[in-house]
Amino acid sequence: MGNALRTVAEFMEIAAITAPKGGGKNFVVTKILDHEECVILGQEMAKYGEESGKINFDRDGINVEHSGAILLIGMKDAAPTGVNCGACGFITCLQKVNTGEQDGEFLGPQCAIRVLDMGIALGSAVKTAQVLNVDNRIMYRIGVVARKLKMIDADFVMGIPLSVSGKNIYFDR
Repeated sequence: MGNALRTVAEFMEIAAITAPKGGGKNFVVTKILDHEECVILGQEMAKYGEESGKINFDRDGINVEHSGAILLIGMKDAAPTGVNCGACGFITCLQKVNTGEQDGEFLGPQCAIRVLDMGIALGSAVKTAQVLNVDNRIMYRIGVVARKLKMIDADFVMGIPLSVSGKNIYFDR
């Protein structure tokens, strides 16, 4: 299944990259992790949850360890769109978004339109996995630890683990 899941992840990556972006500017980045990297990431997720006291990192870490591949989707150096919507917390886009002042689990604040771009990319990717009958789920916790481990160079990250089994390990738990 490893080669097949890698191919599915590559198709998902294409869907994410070609998804529409605000103003036609792309700040979405992707990376595919193989099974061996999934095992490392899953173990580190459990450790992070224990150290931080945050719930369900261990539960999701077990799912990640049993995944055949993961597609990471994130944003890097996403410039604001200039629409001055205020959704990022600033009155105008002229005030610097993504100042680096908040570098916790993710770097913020982020332009809301760019976050929507990433959401559309995530939706396009999981739609592709669904069409190919591969179990998947968008996971915030994967992104937190993948970023911490520098598995991807991104400011804001989500992960989509992939599995093929008789029961969806991401929902039937």
